[in-house]
Amino acid sequence: MSETAAIRVGGSKLTHRYGRRSTGVCELDFEFSAPGAVAVTGPNGSGKSTLLRILSGLLRPSSGSTTVSVGGREHPPANRREVLGLATPELAFYEEFTATENLVFAAEARGMAAPALAAGAALDRVGLSTRSSDRVAAFSSGMKQRLRLAFALLHEPPILLLDEPGSHLDETGREAVRDVVARFAARGLVLLATNDPEEIQLAERRLELHGHRLGDPS
Repeated sequence: MSETAAIRVGGSKLTHRYGRRSTGVCELDFEFSAPGAVAVTGPNGSGKSTLLRILSGLLRPSSGSTTVSVGGREHPPANRREVLGLATPELAFYEEFTATENLVFAAEARGMAAPALAAGAALDRVGLSTRSSDRVAAFSSGMKQRLRLAFALLHEPPILLLDEPGSHLDETGREAVRDVVARFAARGLVLLATNDPEEIQLAERRLELHGHRLGDPS
């Protein structure tokens, strides 16, 4: 995570539309560079999750452009998984697999040199090392949320995108989120999509979204 990471959004101003009358994100233009953390806030429907999906390369915007660079090298959307870690509520795991098996599978799919070691380190960082051999089917919603966080930091990416990371977490889980954000923000770039006041305080910068239906005032 030692190389400088940056995210640039703009072009003709980033916009994503769902259907004819609703927008996911509307006319965004910004740039953030590492190190540090950015809180992406806004009301429900303002496009927080949509923005993170666009930045990760999972969703193509209706207009505008995004640039993700690490060490001066730009990464196109199709290759951003190499430098981005994404934790989102939509991320599902194989319920019949253990926590370790799920992460080892993900590490192997990435072509990582030591999948088991990476999985163990990630689980330890989120406080799940004692449950590493348990099947995900037995996990609570909070434990699955921590496993999503472990998945995001599995390959030690220079950029972390966290969508409501504290959802369903108890104090132990929230402490894990605080530790992960502090550690990664010290050298890389973290974007947190959240309206939680405690999580907003983890970031020194803030991006507020104001989504609206087409035809409505912005």
